[in-house]
Amino acid sequence: MLNEKYLKKGFNTRSLHVGNYPDPATGAVSPPIFQTSTYAQSSPGVHRGYEYTRTHNPTRSRLEECLAALENAKHCVVTSSGMSAEMLVLMAMPKGSTILCGDDVYGGTYRLFTTVYNDDFNFVFTDTSKTEETLKKIDELKPSLIWIESPTNPLLKLSDIKTIAAKAKEVGAFTAVDNTFMSPYFQNPLNLGADISYHSMSKYINGHSDVVAGAIMLNDDELAQKIHKLQNSIGPSQSPFDSWLVLRGVKTLGIRMKQHEKNAFEIARFLEQHPKVERVVYPGLESHPHHQIAKEQMSGYGGMITFFIKGGLDGARTFLENVDLFVLAESLGGVESLIESPAIMTHASIPKAEREKIGLSDNLIRVSVGIEEVEDLIEDMKHAFDKV
Repeated sequence: MLNEKYLKKGFNTRSLHVGNYPDPATGAVSPPIFQTSTYAQSSPGVHRGYEYTRTHNPTRSRLEECLAALENAKHCVVTSSGMSAEMLVLMAMPKGSTILCGDDVYGGTYRLFTTVYNDDFNFVFTDTSKTEETLKKIDELKPSLIWIESPTNPLLKLSDIKTIAAKAKEVGAFTAVDNTFMSPYFQNPLNLGADISYHSMSKYINGHSDVVAGAIMLNDDELAQKIHKLQNSIGPSQSPFDSWLVLRGVKTLGIRMKQHEKNAFEIARFLEQHPKVERVVYPGLESHPHHQIAKEQMSGYGGMITFFIKGGLDGARTFLENVDLFVLAESLGGVESLIESPAIMTHASIPKAEREKIGLSDNLIRVSVGIEEVEDLIEDMKHAFDKV
């Protein structure tokens, strides 16, 4: 059931009404969870569009419909995790082909590419925020896929998605953008020419730190069919209950993202002035080297901040051990504020030499700013700084 009348409405209207229509059987405003593995057929092979939940499920279909509307996509494939979504994208590419990937990506992405699929593809890592160098590599390598994180995790570098995607089309390559940090609210890669917008929905889309999930949004019919066929064959499909939780969480995505950004702006400005901070990286600050790109391709700056604390690893460890409201934990994008040391936690799978090569030093702290009262968050940081 496609809510076509809502597709041209505003973001918050789409997030509330597309896929969230009342149950046609009972009128229930909150849609039911179809917690079933299989479906009755009226005759062998004759069914109502659903045969087995690994393949399709009504609750998951509602979520896919909603997400596609938010990213202005024709297709959405929801998966059991962000990593399984990445796996499906890779497996849809020709075996033995070259994949050009940003050098500052999530540690789990780096691990997947270099330890699981390293024999299947030729991975070339480059700084995609350097546009001219990236365009030259695309001409030189003729890759099948260009994998971009923008902003990157955790250095928050931005890539010129529109320019890179246009060059990719010239050589017949697909462009996939990890849009997790921005969410569909602040950035729409498909509108900029990308072929795939990928999300770890465990983060902002769900927003409550209680679901692990992934999503692939795209417009190419053939590629979408191939990815869904792979999902059905391998099995990393999102469960009905988790699909329902994300469908519930996405209703407030727009208002959450606004508050994340508002708080992040104030904290970034506070950090910029603090004597125990070497440097702050936030796309909304004019000091960010790619601030102009942010203004051009994003409608907001998000809730992620990276800063470098004075005192090296010891200083970072002391600071992290003394925050209270900021939860010391991996992941990001929840309503609560999270904080971590990538060198020890989320990016520990990247060899130290490689981390240092791209600027991921031991004194780097990554902050996922939540929706608490910002005055309380700043007071919490002040207390932790006093201990360093």
